[in-house]
Amino acid sequence: MSTVRPLYLPPDGRPRCAWCAAAPGDETYLRYHDEEWGRPVADDFRLFEKLCLEGFQSGLSWRTILNKRDAFRAAFAGFDFNKVANFGEKDVARMLADPGIVRHRGKIEAAIHNAGRCVELVAEQGSLASYLWRFEPPKNSVAHNLATSAPSEALSKDLKKRGWKFVGPTTMHALMQAMGLINDHQPGCHHWAEAQKARDAFKRPGR
Repeated sequence: MSTVRPLYLPPDGRPRCAWCAAAPGDETYLRYHDEEWGRPVADDFRLFEKLCLEGFQSGLSWRTILNKRDAFRAAFAGFDFNKVANFGEKDVARMLADPGIVRHRGKIEAAIHNAGRCVELVAEQGSLASYLWRFEPPKNSVAHNLATSAPSEALSKDLKKRGWKFVGPTTMHALMQAMGLINDHQPGCHHWAEAQKARDAFKRPGR
């Protein structure tokens, strides 16, 4: 069931989604909400990055991952899945010694494993973007502030069938929110209209 929390009102007087209150005063966090979250993405490397980082976030806060994102990008070759798919044990050891990222062997190995599955998927589907956007929910079919949804469950199930790891329905719903497959900015959020305008103008991959 959807539960809408009060909007967050930072010093600039522009109301934001309630989750922004988790890091008051953190400009990076607020800028992520304002400029990235909910805006549609068709770039395969950015989509793969988000798939990986959502997996790394498991059990942690998004603020923690966001503050380490540049280090993750350096460690994972800009999330070029063609390169990451060829990573081996030396790369795993390198990342386990990297204090800039989350040093969790299972998550690191899952990201490398998923890169291989991504190469396979792109060979079959043409692009990661065209595959993911097939799961875009019908207009107005997903209520606000859900942790999971029927489309995210379908995406999770299909990815698991293809051998992907750390792609549960909650993680996939967060991906859909962040990458603009839905506009989940709260009603009244200063950036709801901007995200919607971007979605309206967005050309869906493969269509």
